[in-house]
Amino acid sequence: MADAQCACGALRLTFSEPPQLTALCHCFACQRRTGAPFSANAFYSVECVEIFGAATEFVRTGDSGRKVRMYFCPICGSTVYWKAVASPSWIGVGVGCFADPAFAPPSVSVFEQSKHEWVKLGEAVEHFQGRPTGRE
Repeated sequence: MADAQCACGALRLTFSEPPQLTALCHCFACQRRTGAPFSANAFYSVECVEIFGAATEFVRTGDSGRKVRMYFCPICGSTVYWKAVASPSWIGVGVGCFADPAFAPPSVSVFEQSKHEWVKLGEAVEHFQGRPTGRE
C-alpha cells in the first residue's frame, strides 16, 4: 500500500488496510481546500493509519453544517488529512497525496448541487446532490 504525504514530505501517513470508501466531493469548502472544482478523498478506519511528522489543525464547517478538523503541513501548507466530528472512526485523506494513478476510483460523488457544469462523471459512481443520508 502506498503512503500519503504532503508536497515537501514532512507530513506522511501509512496504512495497514485499504480505504473503506473513495469519494468525490463538489462542496465549496472542498473546492477552496484543493483549489480545484472538486476533491478526491479516501476514507480509512482511524485504527489503520499511522501519522508521521507535525501537522497544524484548522477547524472548518463543511457544507453539511458539520465541523471538520483539517490537518496540513506547517512547512509546505498541503492539507493531507482530516477528521469529521460526525464520523470519529474515519480519517479522510486527499487522493492526490498518494501520487498514485492506479489508486482506487471513487464510488460516490457528493454535493453535486455545487458541481461545475463542465465536470462530467459516468454512471460508475453513485450521485448525490448533497450529503448521502444514512452514511457517516
